[in-house]
Amino acid sequence: MSVHHGESAIRPEPDKVLKEIADYVHNYQVTSELALETARLCLIDTIGCGLEALRFPECTRLLGPVVEGTIVPNGTRVPGTNYQLDPIRGAFNIGTIIRWLDFNDCFLAAEWGHPSDNLGAILAVADHLARRGQPLRVSDLLESMVKAHEIQGGLALLNSFNRVGLDHVVLVKVASTAVVSKLLGLTHAQTINAVSQAWVDGQSLRTYRHAPNTGPRKSWAAGDACSRAVSLALLIKKGEIGLPSVLTAKQWGFYDVLFKGKEFQFQMPYGTYIMENVLFKISYPAEFHAQTAVEAALIVHERLRTMGKSSDDIKSVRIRTQEAAIRIIDKQGPLDNFADRDHAINYMVAYPLIFGELTSNSYTDEAAADPRIDSLRAKIHCVEDQVFSVDYHDPAKRSIGNALLVELNDGTVLDEVVVEYPIGHRTRREEGTPLLIEKFKRHISRHFNEAHQKKILETVSDKKNLPNLAVDRFTDLFVKP
Repeated sequence: MSVHHGESAIRPEPDKVLKEIADYVHNYQVTSELALETARLCLIDTIGCGLEALRFPECTRLLGPVVEGTIVPNGTRVPGTNYQLDPIRGAFNIGTIIRWLDFNDCFLAAEWGHPSDNLGAILAVADHLARRGQPLRVSDLLESMVKAHEIQGGLALLNSFNRVGLDHVVLVKVASTAVVSKLLGLTHAQTINAVSQAWVDGQSLRTYRHAPNTGPRKSWAAGDACSRAVSLALLIKKGEIGLPSVLTAKQWGFYDVLFKGKEFQFQMPYGTYIMENVLFKISYPAEFHAQTAVEAALIVHERLRTMGKSSDDIKSVRIRTQEAAIRIIDKQGPLDNFADRDHAINYMVAYPLIFGELTSNSYTDEAAADPRIDSLRAKIHCVEDQVFSVDYHDPAKRSIGNALLVELNDGTVLDEVVVEYPIGHRTRREEGTPLLIEKFKRHISRHFNEAHQKKILETVSDKKNLPNLAVDRFTDLFVKP
């Protein structure tokens, strides 16, 4: 007869990963001017992306309070609407509009993701607290964004959650929980507890981003993660305890249950690297691994035009790309919805080859009904370029290269078009920033009259005074008139 002495009930010290996140959130001072200026650009770009999403009823039907007509005193205001919500529901609303069109920022490493998704939680909580009298300023938003970017990106550098089937919004939940905890006034110990709750929470499967299950959930998954982060932080504020060995506990912890027994690896300590190197989606609302392919396709479209030819003359298209793009967005066969199309590289290349543009409207059912698109998609294939794959992970490069080789029906082979760095890359920041501002102008123009647009642009462009603006006054700029 075997004797079992039972599991030890002694609660261990918190996992190192939890403590390092809490240390960073509570003790690190953000002094990098580059990080803070990039955060300013990220803030206005992210809100602009949210405003643009409001043009699509598939998005707006998910918004508002749980119970129609509910108005919460001192509630979170949702940009572009007149909703006034509790911060949990506000985080879902803001996080959903931010992410809906796949047009906000990006960071690519072993794990992929969109660090500005965290603004859903940050702005919801900060706006609510500011309306209750807490003296929160835009500077607090910018610092929280830098730290959320850093936590999400730092965990993503060497740890591939997609390899075990988990979606990257787990990192949104963790990062948002951490920074929101500080905004809510939680202590260092409480922040550890809150982050542990984020890790133990049920995590999303990536299947809603991949064929054959691709669907709209990928567009509101970040909003769901933001709302969950706020909820967990508020539970800790009310006295809920944490799980100190949530990652390392044998058999029952995150590593053993969900990460194949591997511990997280880190490339560098938390600082400001991620915000400084974040990737902006400036010209095209397309999954980021295809951004340079879209740029190359537009170059080919113009070449064909000058030759007196069109996409009808194309026999084949070869896309040299990175391994990540092949795993995520290389799809064949019917594409059934908006979410399917903006995550299919052959669609994102075929459309600009035909029409000379790629916009949010390019993914609608009406746009996709043109038979030329699927006809051209069938002529497109991807191959992995090992150099592109290596440079993709190189911290000194972080390139996202694509190259298009087009053969025409008459046997002509056009010179290959190679684009290694998208316009939103740090190496092209000087070139990209004016275009990012133009993108923001387009997005606000559909919601506000010229006088109010002018007021918004003057406010967000005032680098000296914007950081001192109260959060609720900042949010009021974007409330539906």
